[in-house]
Amino acid sequence: MQTVRQWPLGAKLALVAAPFLLVAICSIAVLVWMSLQLEGGAASVNEAGRMRMQAYRMMLSVGTGDLQALPKQRAEFEASLQLLRQGDPERPLFVPWDDTVQLRFAEVERDWVRYRDRFAGALPPSASNSLASDAAAFASHIDAFVSAIEAHLSRWTSLMHLLQIGLMAFAVIGAAVLLYTGYLFVLEPVGQLKQAAHRIQSGDLGARVSCATTDEFGTLAAGFNDMAEQLQSMYRSLESRVREKTAQLEEKHERLESLYEVTNLVTRALTLDELASGFTKSVARIAHADGVALRWSDESNRRYLMLASHGLPQAMLEAEHCLMAGDCHCGAVDAPPGARVIPIRAMEPARMGHCARAGFETVVSVPIRLHDRLMGEVDLFFHAQVDLSEAERSLLDALSVQLAGAMENLRLSALGLEAAVSQERRFLASELHDSIAQSLAFLKIQVQLMRDAIASGDPEQVQHVLGEIDVGVRESYGNVRELLMHFRTRANAEDIEPALMTTLRKFEHQTGLKATLHMQGQGMPLAPDTQIQVLHIVQEALSNVRKHARAGQVWLDVQQQPQWRLEVRDDGLGFSSEQGPPDETHVGLRIMAERADRLGARFEVLSTPGRGTSIVLTLPASQKAPLDNSLQAQAA
Repeated sequence: MQTVRQWPLGAKLALVAAPFLLVAICSIAVLVWMSLQLEGGAASVNEAGRMRMQAYRMMLSVGTGDLQALPKQRAEFEASLQLLRQGDPERPLFVPWDDTVQLRFAEVERDWVRYRDRFAGALPPSASNSLASDAAAFASHIDAFVSAIEAHLSRWTSLMHLLQIGLMAFAVIGAAVLLYTGYLFVLEPVGQLKQAAHRIQSGDLGARVSCATTDEFGTLAAGFNDMAEQLQSMYRSLESRVREKTAQLEEKHERLESLYEVTNLVTRALTLDELASGFTKSVARIAHADGVALRWSDESNRRYLMLASHGLPQAMLEAEHCLMAGDCHCGAVDAPPGARVIPIRAMEPARMGHCARAGFETVVSVPIRLHDRLMGEVDLFFHAQVDLSEAERSLLDALSVQLAGAMENLRLSALGLEAAVSQERRFLASELHDSIAQSLAFLKIQVQLMRDAIASGDPEQVQHVLGEIDVGVRESYGNVRELLMHFRTRANAEDIEPALMTTLRKFEHQTGLKATLHMQGQGMPLAPDTQIQVLHIVQEALSNVRKHARAGQVWLDVQQQPQWRLEVRDDGLGFSSEQGPPDETHVGLRIMAERADRLGARFEVLSTPGRGTSIVLTLPASQKAPLDNSLQAQAA
């Protein structure tokens, strides 16, 4: 049986089907042979019955005297005997010979030899009765021959029926055997393959087919198991890669979140303390550190000052508030770029004493660099031994770069603010020097003249000097008010026209003179700084009109295209261009000229005695507010 299981499937099916096929073929051959025998025997029975009829015809011919028909009848009878003796394969016709049939046929032949001559001619009337009896005996022998054939055929028929019944039973048994064989060799392996395929389809990649045969189904089962093994291996590899990619994505996501958190912190922080404190807390949470110290270095990188900390004991904070470079492994000036992992227990106890006493096992030092310049470092303290992956090192380096940029931005903002304050101070000093200082110098001279007049006892001179001092005080007071008004005036980033109108209304209120504003064209708005300088020039020009022009009306003409041009003109006294302006106006004109130089503008003074004076300011084409400033101003 073990050998049979190793055969191919075709050989197994042939081994089972061959016996049944052989028996079926033999049975069918026997049935066909028996059918032929029965058919030939039936034909012989018919032929024997014909002989009997022929015998009666010959007797009748002899009795009636019809001698002409006797030769033909005798020939037919002899032909029938010859046919029964030899058979006829064309019909088919053959006698199923056995001992009984042969005996009965021999009796018929003997009777024919005995009675043949009696059927040759006419007989006397006295012999008719004997001929009839002989014919009856002859016919009985023929009937006995026919009965022998029929008995033989009856036995063959019974045997054929038994064979047919046996063939039917054999067919049923063969069909059952073939069905069982088909189930055993075909359906069962196919069912196992189907069940295993369904398990794999359901996700059970461990499904296997157990088949010990080496036939086609055995080969198919082996191939199926190999395929399942490869699928399981590929699935395991895919799961491993998916887990790896998921871990990488989670790591990258966490890194991005950390960078976003720190970026949000550095953009919101307005002071150094806020930035340093928030950064140490964020880094401690991101790196899962037990303590964090943010140290800032001086210009020479000789000292490290602790700007902020998180999770460090107070004793350690006090001891390492100011750390000299080289006293500890943390403050290493010559350390390579990137994060360093410092095992505390493996280092010199004297240089890591504070960390060891605080219970820390590992320190991670991350230098803070900006443009290859060491600005400080971030120290992360851990109670356990740790090691950094490349991703963690990269994250810490990125955070340090963020901190360095934020620190530098705060420094630049502070410098910008300081520069702005310094510029305002210089501007204020210039305004005080150019306006109030001149008046105070004049008052100082008048005070000295007052002393001389009092000392000389000249009352008229005293009254004259008092009048000058009063005029000087009034002018100083007016200058102070004008200066305050200048500083309170704010330009609109969208349009300078409201500021100019406000300036003219104040001038009208102070002087009682009519001031008219005429705007021409639509140009791009001026930058805020340019607007302030232009307003100061206009205010200074109006101040000169108020002090010296003795005008009845003032006009301010503004042209915005193709470039900005402002003209302040009056109908006052004017002056000769050759002689120059009165000395009192030199200071104001000089201040306006200096402001025009700051703007890169062209400053002109046009005057005719008795016909007034014009102050013209022409700005360069570049003195325009950028488009984004304009949009921002509109949005505001």
